[in-house]
Amino acid sequence: MYRVRSLYAAAAVALLGAAACHRSQVMSATPVPAPDNSAAERARQDSLAREQARRDSIARADAARRAAEADAARRAADAEAAARAAMTAPVYFDFDRSDLTSDATARLEAKVPVMEANRDVRIRVEGHTDERGTDEYNLALAQRRAAAAKKFLAARGIDDARIETVSYGEERPVCGEHEESCWAKNRRDEFVITAGARFAGTRP
Repeated sequence: MYRVRSLYAAAAVALLGAAACHRSQVMSATPVPAPDNSAAERARQDSLAREQARRDSIARADAARRAAEADAARRAADAEAAARAAMTAPVYFDFDRSDLTSDATARLEAKVPVMEANRDVRIRVEGHTDERGTDEYNLALAQRRAAAAKKFLAARGIDDARIETVSYGEERPVCGEHEESCWAKNRRDEFVITAGARFAGTRP
């Protein structure tokens, strides 16, 4: 009986020792910290931000290039339109005269830089009169008017081989009323581009 109690006592002591050891291990265990992902997340965000900045920079550069190209195209179109308008602007004459007025001289002067900048341009000067006078007289007068414009341009250095003349007399009026304001519109030289229809504008 004594031996049995001793065995029980020994077992109890062993159990208490094991429990104490387990408790000690549990109490002394240090919690494992959760992995720190903040640095990796910051790196990822920085990478995304750099990529977005790169894309934005490319987009801005593309937009600037397109705007510059559109602006250059507009300026080229405006220059061509201005050159064409200068080349085709008619000049007008006083009644029964073929000498150039100050307005006619200014309009002819504006054609010179266009023809200098566009060496392939050729023109035809068409002389016209109003309805008064005989057909023969008006044809001769219209021819003198066309020749006056050609002479002016040639004197400014334009090769006269680039300029042809023709006389229509009173045959092609732009106004059909029989009064002075209408006749004044018919006393004119018109300028037709016969070659080099595209213009590069004028020299600065």
